[in-house]
Amino acid sequence: MPLNIVLIEPEIPNNTGNIGRLSLASGSTLHLVKPFGFELTDARLKRAGLDYWKHINVIMYESITDFFEQNQSKKMAFLSSHGKSNHWDIPFENDLFLVFGKESVGLPKDLIDKHSESLYKIPLYSEHIRSLNLSNAVSIVIYEGKRQLK
Repeated sequence: MPLNIVLIEPEIPNNTGNIGRLSLASGSTLHLVKPFGFELTDARLKRAGLDYWKHINVIMYESITDFFEQNQSKKMAFLSSHGKSNHWDIPFENDLFLVFGKESVGLPKDLIDKHSESLYKIPLYSEHIRSLNLSNAVSIVIYEGKRQLK
């Protein structure tokens, strides 16, 4: 039941480290799309991922264009607060790519527009919050996918 976690231009090393640990725990592959808001040697990345980082299945891409060229035949679901459907409505299947945007602005507008039919959100139940922390959002979606695929 492998899933793929895609981080488009992640900015916060602690989030990426925590998501790396989550990818290992869930049996998922982590795809990191440059540019990053940190160096891969950042101690905060390693600290958040603990000593697990060496075991994580990580694939890196030089750009968004590079990522989509290499994975053009893959099925993808895009996560954004602009989604109309909820994350539990994602048609989960093995090898699905779950695409998340950067912490400060989410997914680029052109991706949101181009993939509106496969755009999903995690519902928020308070008007006082705009979004969840990226590592929390990835956890929610990954384990919902694991639950549905079991």
